[in-house]
Amino acid sequence: ETKTVTWLNINGIHREDIIESIGNYFNIHPLVMEDIMNVGQRPKIEYYDDYVFIVLRMLSYDDNKSDVIDEQLSLIIMKGLVISLQEREGDVFDPIRNRIRTASGRVRKMGSDYLAYALIDIIVDNYFVILEKLAEETELLENDLIYNPGPDMMRKINVLKRKLILMRKTIWPFREFLSTIGRVDSPIFTETTLLYFRDVYD
Repeated sequence: ETKTVTWLNINGIHREDIIESIGNYFNIHPLVMEDIMNVGQRPKIEYYDDYVFIVLRMLSYDDNKSDVIDEQLSLIIMKGLVISLQEREGDVFDPIRNRIRTASGRVRKMGSDYLAYALIDIIVDNYFVILEKLAEETELLENDLIYNPGPDMMRKINVLKRKLILMRKTIWPFREFLSTIGRVDSPIFTETTLLYFRDVYD
């Protein structure tokens, strides 16, 4: 009930009692709650009278394991409120949190639709970070194949191939999603913020 934007970030969607209580409190449709708890959804956007529901794939790179972590992220965007629901702790949103804490950039001055844009934009930025990591892995593997071939080369190639397939399966549906979000017809999204979304797609 304030003029500021509230961001409610929930880690862990497997406590059904907690997720259901949040859905009941904010009057979220039961089908939306099902989509939130059933991971493996493709990126999509749905419009309701009082909110917009978005499902995304959020990727991160585990430097210790040299692995790509894939999880579902759900966003519920209302006037003055963004609810983000993640499968587990840890995400790519620390730069957004720092901007909020230090009141830098536009995120503290704009509405909930802009906060949703900022979260989606940093997910896209992180895709490029992961692609750079995989390019480095590819170069190292090529060097090993030439100068230091070993019996586990095939395993390493298959592991890298799995990561690249994951990236492709994530990025192509995401491009389709971005092409639709730029044409959103909802009072939750202002024309100014839609311009930012279109820029992400371009």
